[in-house]
Amino acid sequence: MADYNTIRVDQTGSVVTLTLNKPDKMNAMGPEMVGEMLKAFDTLPGMGARALLITGEGRGFSSGADLSARQFDGGKPGDASRRSLQTSFNPLMLALAGLDIPVVTAVNGAAAGIGCTLALSGDLIVAAKSSYFLQAFVNIGLVPDGGATWVLPKAAGIPAAMEAMLLGERILAERAYELGMVNRCVEDEALMDEARALAERLANGPTVAMGQIRRLVRNAQSQSLSDAMNAEAEAQRIAGNSEDFVEGVQAFLGKREAAFKGR
Repeated sequence: MADYNTIRVDQTGSVVTLTLNKPDKMNAMGPEMVGEMLKAFDTLPGMGARALLITGEGRGFSSGADLSARQFDGGKPGDASRRSLQTSFNPLMLALAGLDIPVVTAVNGAAAGIGCTLALSGDLIVAAKSSYFLQAFVNIGLVPDGGATWVLPKAAGIPAAMEAMLLGERILAERAYELGMVNRCVEDEALMDEARALAERLANGPTVAMGQIRRLVRNAQSQSLSDAMNAEAEAQRIAGNSEDFVEGVQAFLGKREAAFKGR
């Protein structure tokens, strides 16, 4: 398994856990961490991963972008920020969305800025009761980025998302659960057990179908009904040609639990 400086990658069975690992900086995300995450994503197929679990080490999930890592090179700060997004955070979030396996996020402590967007990009999201979600860009005269204006309104609804982004205030975990932003809100000590249980359940499922489901759901939000149904038909062709579909039908007819292999 590859060595990393800013993340940790562990594997148990078909579940790979990626831990943001800069606790001294509340797992602030800079170019090195983004590069290591992209590298880790590339290794998932070779590891036989069928589910990915993302969490943060220490007191928080991620405090957001590592501003100390920004290189302004004497130019305008806004130009440097745009370059950073186009070359770093945007490719990361698109790579995460494009994975062929389901993703669980286990949110501990602060999930701020790009860390908030990353946390809310899980297919299933488990939040510790002490955690919170924060888009504080407006407090320093910036706009949410890294896909935040796409992810947060779809997670919280436009009114709550606008309040969070315009006022720069925290959404506490229990409120996030009430809004439907997260799937589970659990006691802090139960966070990883709950998240791992979900990841293991997903890893034992029909991986081809799940990969298609996560792609369909994300793409359908910007498609017409007709286009979404056409995409479903194509995804159904792909899933229907999988070994797991054959196993699922045989298990159903035999009245037994399916043993999916992820193929």
